[in-house]
Parts: sequence; structure tokens; C-alpha cells
Amino acid sequence: MKKNIRLLSGLVTLLLLLSAVVITVGAHRPPPGWYVKRNREHKQPTLDHNLEMLEQYDAYYIDKKHGDDAKEKVIYLTFDAGYENGNVSKILDVLKKEEVPAAFFVLDQIILHDTELVRRMEKEGHLVCNHTKNHRDVTTCKSKEELAEELSALEALYREKIGKEMTKYFRPPEGKFNEQTLKWASELGYKTVFWSFAYADWDNQRQPARDKAMSIILDNTHNGEVMLLHPTSKTNAEILSDVILALKNDGYRFGTLDELTAK
Repeated sequence: MKKNIRLLSGLVTLLLLLSAVVITVGAHRPPPGWYVKRNREHKQPTLDHNLEMLEQYDAYYIDKKHGDDAKEKVIYLTFDAGYENGNVSKILDVLKKEEVPAAFFVLDQIILHDTELVRRMEKEGHLVCNHTKNHRDVTTCKSKEELAEELSALEALYREKIGKEMTKYFRPPEGKFNEQTLKWASELGYKTVFWSFAYADWDNQRQPARDKAMSIILDNTHNGEVMLLHPTSKTNAEILSDVILALKNDGYRFGTLDELTAK
């Protein structure tokens, strides 16, 4: 009898230990990063059900008003721009020539060291948006005030150097976010903008071949697409004109984030 009691006690202890491990692992589970499930059928990508809370917090990744069956075809061109390496200005040259609007999510470095380039973005009608001051993982912010400081510090720098107010569009660096940061951003007056297409273009030492990049981009176009490109990419600077012309020939026009987020 005593042996059975000791055995039962041991099993209970083991179960409690296992429960503690599960709880601990769950508590330290990494925050969700942004992703969508792409397809090559030129249809809007599907969203994991765990990410469906976006609409509660002024967060966007696609234009649902221009769905798969909409007659009008529109794409929203966005760039994450942390610095200039000669290619950002080339990107701006193409956008100007093709009369295409875009949104640039910037960091402090490009504002500080390439002020005229950022001023050019604004003057040529592009939206200059918030990518945080230091490319910070915003899920590490412990309070709404801490997130506000990260965003407002960049706005203050933009105001000082450019003499304008930065738009209230925000993109979390590397797409790292959680529901709390979305909620805080919304309460602070920001609209969070993710994307429905991106590809591996950010590593300057491992740039994709021109033909491969063109194929990836054009094979995955879809109506209402929010396209994310990195303007420091040598390949993107080389192919952007051809990409824009191909999309225009396919009947697409280029919209702005103000249109994307309009209710």
C-alpha cells in the first residue's frame, strides 16, 4: 500500500514538473513574425488564422477592396530604406520617370546621413514612414510609452532635418510584432503596414540574378498587393523599370497607402 502511495506521489510530482516545463516554454515562445502563404495563381495570399487580429488594430497587409475578382487592378509599392548605397537614388529616378508613387519606411541613419535623399522622397510625392529609430524589435518594448519613444524619436529627427511631419504609417522591423504592439501602435495613432509580397533581396552580398528576381516578382503579383522591396538592392535598382512596365502592361496601376487604408 505504501509502495503504491509513493509511486502515485512520484507520478504526481512528475506531472507537475512536466506542466511547469510546458508553461515555461509557452511563456518564452518567440513572438510571431509576419508572413503570408504565397501562391503562383495571381490570387491574394492566405493569412494564418493566428494573425487575423490585424483588422482590430488598424493593421494592413493587402487591399481587400481590390480582391481577386475586382475589375480594377492596383498594387502598392513600399520600400524599407535604412541607408543609401547608390541604389536608393536610382530607385527614385525610376519612380520619377514612370510617375509611380511609393512609401519609404526609413530609419534614423538615412535621415541623418542622406538628408537630401529623404527630402527628395517627400518632394517627389512619396510617403516617408516610420520604421523605428534604430530598427528595433518592438516586441521588446515593455510599455506603450517605450514604443512611443522609439517612434517619436524618429519623427522628431525627421521634423528637425526635413522640416515636415512624418506620416503615421509604421512597419515593424523584420516584421516582428505581437498583438500588444499592434494595440499600442493603434492607440498612438499609427496604422501598421505589413506586406503581401516580399522576397530575399536584402543581402547585398547575395543578390538574386536579374531574371530570377523578375520571375519571382511577376509570378506572384496579385490584386491589392502590398509589395515590399529593399531599395539598397542592386538587382531591384536594375529591374524596377522593367517590373513597373510589365505591371502597367498587365493592367495594374499604383496606389498610395492613403488609399489602401481608407475605410
